[in-house]
Amino acid sequence: MAITVRQEQGAVPVTVLSIYGKLDASNYLAAITSARQAYEQGAGDLLVDMRDVPFMSSSGIIALHTMVQIFHGEQSEDPRGGWEALRSLDREPESESKKHVKLVNLQDRVARTLEMTGLDMFFEIYDDFDQAMASFS
Repeated sequence: MAITVRQEQGAVPVTVLSIYGKLDASNYLAAITSARQAYEQGAGDLLVDMRDVPFMSSSGIIALHTMVQIFHGEQSEDPRGGWEALRSLDREPESESKKHVKLVNLQDRVARTLEMTGLDMFFEIYDDFDQAMASFS
């Protein structure tokens, strides 16, 4: 897996975290670290581009959930404990999680994983990069 992080300017500055390759137990901590570093450097909004992610395991789900925590100012020290946090999340569709961390370009298999776990309700998910960028305000 490889990760790139870049800044894009829309209505507001957005940090784009692009993941290349499978997101699983062997590398999910690197994805979390990249998001945490962006946040610590002042990023307020994160768009996760998953165009090149053909597979995401449960560890990838934890990575995405931890990114939401980070961008809400909740600095979880142990992302491996994320399952308990996932169970306790508010299932309100208009959750705060949709405001600062969004997903774009999900492959079908990854989209199904999010749907099966119910995590899709915590993200705005876009098929078009420009639409995703425009959604941040």
